[in-house]
Parts: sequence; C-alpha cells; structure tokens
Amino acid sequence: MKDNTGVLALRNKKKNDIKVMVVAEDHHQRMAFSDTVRSCGFTLVGCMSRAQLQAKTVLSDVVIDIWLIDSDYDDNIVTATTVSKPAAVLVGFSQAPYLNEATQYAKWQRKLKRKLAQMLELPMLIDAPVHKHDSTDTDWHYVVFLGASMGGPSAIKEFLDNLSASLPVCILLAHHFNVTMIDTLPRILNRHNDWQCQVITSSQRLRAGQCLIAPIDKQIVCDSTGRVILLEQAWEGEYKPAIGQILKNTSDVYGSDLINIIFSGMGNDGSQYLDLIQDNNSQLWVQDPSMSACPSQPQAIIDSGYCGFIGSPTDLAQKLTDYIGERAVKTSSP
Repeated sequence: MKDNTGVLALRNKKKNDIKVMVVAEDHHQRMAFSDTVRSCGFTLVGCMSRAQLQAKTVLSDVVIDIWLIDSDYDDNIVTATTVSKPAAVLVGFSQAPYLNEATQYAKWQRKLKRKLAQMLELPMLIDAPVHKHDSTDTDWHYVVFLGASMGGPSAIKEFLDNLSASLPVCILLAHHFNVTMIDTLPRILNRHNDWQCQVITSSQRLRAGQCLIAPIDKQIVCDSTGRVILLEQAWEGEYKPAIGQILKNTSDVYGSDLINIIFSGMGNDGSQYLDLIQDNNSQLWVQDPSMSACPSQPQAIIDSGYCGFIGSPTDLAQKLTDYIGERAVKTSSP
C-alpha cells in the first residue's frame, strides 16, 4: 500500500534522506534487505524480527518513509506502521538467495528494486547498478581471515611485519576487543609495515594490501564479489565480533581461496564450524599455543583435528608466502 501524497514527497527527497525500516524473520533475508536498501542509496533505520520490533518502546519519534515487511502482518506491526505515517508499506517477498550465490542474488535484488521503483515512481532505481562478480575488479587472489583475542595484537603485529603487503591477498581481522578501544588497533598494527589497517565503518570491497578489522558493535558479511557488507545489527552470542560466524561465512563464499589463521586468545570462538570449513577446502592454521599469551583459542582448533599448520606468527607469515607461491606454480603448470 502507498500514500500518493507521501510518495510525491519522496520524489523530492535526496535518496539518502529516504528512511527504510525492514521487518523479517529470517536472518539471511534481513541481510539481503539491508544490502539492497543500501545499494539503492536509502538510509536503513532498522532491520529486525517482529519480536525485536515489539521490544522497541519508542518508534513514534523515528521517521520511516518505507516499511519492507516479510513477516506476519499482525496488530503490532499495523500499529507501528500507522504511527510512523510512511509513504509506502510493502508486505511479502520471495526468499532471497544466499549472498554468495551471485547470479541468483542479483536477480532477486533487481526484482526488489523494480518493485520499489514502480511503487515510488523512481525509475532510476531500476538503472542502479547491481554488483556483479568481475575478476578484473579485484586485485587479490586469496582472502586471509585472522581471528584473535587476548594477546592477539602483538601476535598479529608480528605476523603483518613479516608478510609482504604486495602479495595478492586481502586480510580480514576479527579481534575480541574493547569497543571503546577498537579504533586504536589500526595504529598498533600499521606501525613499521606497509599494511593499511582500518576498522570497518561502512560496506566496502576487499583490497590487496589492506587489513579490514571487523567492528565490535555491528555484524559484517562477505559476498562472492569481494564486498564486506556492514549490517545494522549486533553480533549474536557471547563473542563480539563472532569469529566462528565470520569464519563460516567466508569459508562458504571463498572456499579454497581462503586461509584462516587463529591467534592467541581465550575461549573456543572459531571452532564451531570446522567440519564445514574442511568441506570447503579452506586452509586452517594456528599460532603455536606455547608461544601464545593465551593458548586456549588456538588449542581448541588443534584439538579439533582440522588444523593444517602450527607455528609462530613469523612462521605463519612465511607459510602463507610459501603457500601462495606453491599455488601460483600449480596454476601456471600445464
């Protein structure tokens, strides 16, 4: 349904001034809506389940121009949408493919953009580019995922100091860290090496020579085109960021082009999905627990039986360099 007066007002707004609220029960569906809303240039004010929406005590002061609802349209949602006086409410959608299913996902995204374009009379949305995989748009061949916790900064610093930033790799780091101190981590890791380290604050592409650091307060997800998508929702579970969750996502997407390395840390975050990672032919290495400030996290990986290499941070950097060289020789061989 739509309010024609409200739709007319939207046409006079800048795209980033158009506020969208998403209500969906499926986690992957919420990620797909979030990605599509952002690719339209709109501002996502919320992306949640019906239960999370009900827990929101104050919505009357929030400007919401468009509601996308893939959930039961119950009395609570009716009340919420009525109070916000939106220009449009769209209800019911087909299931989005996973983000790593690039072709099917792009088709689903175009369909949603077309629906928004027709309802809001904004034809430029149909022409908005949908991200497609293009090997010429990436300057890396491998994704290196680093997981760490207590004692991690010094180990990762040593690893980066001994790894050339000219290698065809991009690095994604998930580190259990104090949310108020996470912005200091790039300065620690950047010193005395050529790696460009930064905390992820918006959706962006992976680049060779970069080390992107997962935020503490918001989830991220990677797709097959090399994008890291920032989601407007907190990490689930005890650990933030959730190393196991990112490890599973990146393994599902990048398969044999992914190298996972778990460094010093407390607990067993990262060891939840190791059988799946094995099935995806992703590499899994760890820092030697005897050389770790806190050995329990790498030890949990070793105890799983799936660990492919154990070494010091310097050893791990050399192993990665050698591994990339060996893969290059195999690729060039007849």
